[in-house]
Amino acid sequence: MLLFRIVNYHTSLDMALLRLEMNAKLFLRDPQETDLGRKIIDQSIRMIDEFGLEAFTFKKLSIAIDSTEASIYRYFENKHKLLVYLIAWYWNWLEYRIDFETHNVKSPEDRLAIALRLITEQKSYDLSFPSVDESALQRIITNESDKTYLTKQVDSDNREGLFRGFKTICKRIADMIKEINPSYQYAHALVSTALQSAHQQVFFAEHLPSLTEHDPGRGDIYQQNYVFLLELIQKAIRE
Repeated sequence: MLLFRIVNYHTSLDMALLRLEMNAKLFLRDPQETDLGRKIIDQSIRMIDEFGLEAFTFKKLSIAIDSTEASIYRYFENKHKLLVYLIAWYWNWLEYRIDFETHNVKSPEDRLAIALRLITEQKSYDLSFPSVDESALQRIITNESDKTYLTKQVDSDNREGLFRGFKTICKRIADMIKEINPSYQYAHALVSTALQSAHQQVFFAEHLPSLTEHDPGRGDIYQQNYVFLLELIQKAIRE
């Protein structure tokens, strides 16, 4: 079960501000606890989105937030761990949204459709989490997320639970599939493939269009992706 809690109340927006409880192995100090930590998250998302992970450095980040490299290293031991944190935060946030929107939905088919819509839709700024630009973070997921696990330390990172957010959301959707068709044998494989495809197909449409039928000229590629993945999963589990 995903944990989140209200940490403040912003009367001008009449909206509760939420804080996701993250795995303590993801950071040296929780960046959600301080103004500096929230600045690190906010600005690192903007910079990785604009320049890419390779060109991003803590030195550049320290200049952008008017702080020191040493202060950033008190929160994250390196930029790889920072990226893993951002990716984990994204999947935890999506799990929170899926939980919220499917809470009273009895039909597993309807819950599956809602979950896939939330995963594939183009993200917009969520005012409940003001230090995170979710639209920029979605682009980071598309362009950089493979780098979190295609590493030599993937097994040790996995043992520490650093990929728990992605794995939990896969299980959540796989459980929906098993409700629909208990005899389907490949629920986890299908869901993990679909979640990867949710971002790969957008990347292909924007950069390698011969690898996909998704076409910006035919409208919203995120909606096209939703229709594709919903059809893919529905056909797979009913055959």
